[in-house]
Amino acid sequence: MIQVSELTKRYAGHTAVAGISFHVQRGEIVGLLGPNGAGKSTTMRILTGFLPATHGKVRVAGFDVATESAEVRRRIGYMPENNPLYPEMRVREYLKFRARLKGLPRARANARVDVVLQQCSLTEVSRKTIGHLSKGYRQRVGLADALVHEPELIILDEPTIGLDPNQIRSVRQLIKDLSPKHTILISTHLLHEAELTCHRMIILREGKIIAAGTPDSLQQSVRQSLKVIAELAAPEAELKQCWEQLPEVALFDIVATDNGFHRCALTPHGGADLRPQVFALAKQRGWTLRELTRNRHSLEDIYVRLTRRHEEEEEEF
Repeated sequence: MIQVSELTKRYAGHTAVAGISFHVQRGEIVGLLGPNGAGKSTTMRILTGFLPATHGKVRVAGFDVATESAEVRRRIGYMPENNPLYPEMRVREYLKFRARLKGLPRARANARVDVVLQQCSLTEVSRKTIGHLSKGYRQRVGLADALVHEPELIILDEPTIGLDPNQIRSVRQLIKDLSPKHTILISTHLLHEAELTCHRMIILREGKIIAAGTPDSLQQSVRQSLKVIAELAAPEAELKQCWEQLPEVALFDIVATDNGFHRCALTPHGGADLRPQVFALAKQRGWTLRELTRNRHSLEDIYVRLTRRHEEEEEEF
């Protein structure tokens, strides 16, 4: 659905996007992640034809954004970060107006407005003036606008910014419900949200891609630091001796908890999964084992580690 090759965008004295390349398959939910100023919004504006690229090629559904922008725009539903709604219009009136602007004939426009009002849970406020709606409902109107002409690709720039937790959860579920029929590209700096929503993620820093992949593959990129947590009813001295003698254990920490149990945090050499060895040792020595888990990093942890590694590599260079 999206093919980006060596995309660069320069402003006077500043490079916002620096030669990035990526692709998005049909039906995927892909997140563009990174802090403010990473180049997310600039990339999306180029994809939608709002900004021209300085260098590089961008294709959407097989059409070149630079030379076939009209065809590209027909296939895109775009909700920018600052949702440009008309506050004096009623919700249904606004969506009909937008549908007609996007080329839908009158009968088709009316039918699609009914569908997106239902999809975005806007039916009960369809006659209200947009300016009187809450932030959450205005975000929903923006999503309905992006969907009204049945685009193949939906591009959402910070769709949950400024929403409360319940509103975020509602928008997140709506995005998931749309994925069977649409390809979705989401820009966000809320890493937890991307982790819960996206099939794949592209992490940007200062206009460059520093990592890309599924949540599992990003976990693998920092697997060397995945700890195993084990709670065992065993003497502390025996546990210490055991972990010191186990060659796969690089570091360990033992903390007494309750009822004779100790919580052991074990850091492996080379990302090895220590759980089978811990279980076998507990069985062999007759220790009671009440917890055995392998810590997963949050996407925020992964982002911090990857950006830190990237900064260190630049300093060495």
